Amino acid sequence: MIRCTECALRRTGAFKPLDEEDILYIDAMKRAHLALPAGAEIIVPGAENTELYTLYSGWAYRYKELPDGRRQILHFLLPGDLIGLQAAMSEVPLYGVIALTPVSICVLPRKRIWNLFGTMPELAFDVTWLGAREESHVDENLTTVGRRAAAERIAALLVGLYRRLLGLGLVSEGNSFALPLTQQHIADALGLSLVHTNKTMARLRRLGFYSQSDGMVTLPNPHALESLSQFDALDDRLRPLI
Repeated sequence: MIRCTECALRRTGAFKPLDEEDILYIDAMKRAHLALPAGAEIIVPGAENTELYTLYSGWAYRYKELPDGRRQILHFLLPGDLIGLQAAMSEVPLYGVIALTPVSICVLPRKRIWNLFGTMPELAFDVTWLGAREESHVDENLTTVGRRAAAERIAALLVGLYRRLLGLGLVSEGNSFALPLTQQHIADALGLSLVHTNKTMARLRRLGFYSQSDGMVTLPNPHALESLSQFDALDDRLRPLI
């Protein structure tokens, strides 16, 4: 099991530094470090006694599904994201989380998380802050689906992922990054049909807003995508890592 004192994520510079006492406390809370394949269910809708997790590596997504099988992807999850806070607040989760790529996750028993509020109030505030940040992501996604046109939606998604990956050191020279999403994932996240998604992405490529090859996406001019989408960047301050 990877110890919190050896956490590679903390060395990326994307997260708020903690003193040794806090890191050791989190390490004592952590129950396991799991490796899961792509497609694995991290949170199952309706399952009882859901734990909390920190995504250590890989991509995942949070989703809701209608009885007829139609799916809405609520949020794409990247390393450092806390998974399951909303689920832990209710008896059973009303959404699911699936690994989009092979992932590794830190398992944080929810009873130990709740103990933070009585023993480590600063870390408890960090958990609350992460919950509020997730709400901000949902607000931005709702604005995208509700008010942005198709090209603006795709531009907002690409530039939003770019900004998040940049902070994690996962963007290479030339503004290139791995994008493991299929067009179906993008359509399910943005409330578009698969045909409309395909045509709109092709048009944005022809206009030079992005290029794609061998699972990598390159943004020649991220500011142009920000302008097209009227993207409202989230707070770029260093964020907590639990």
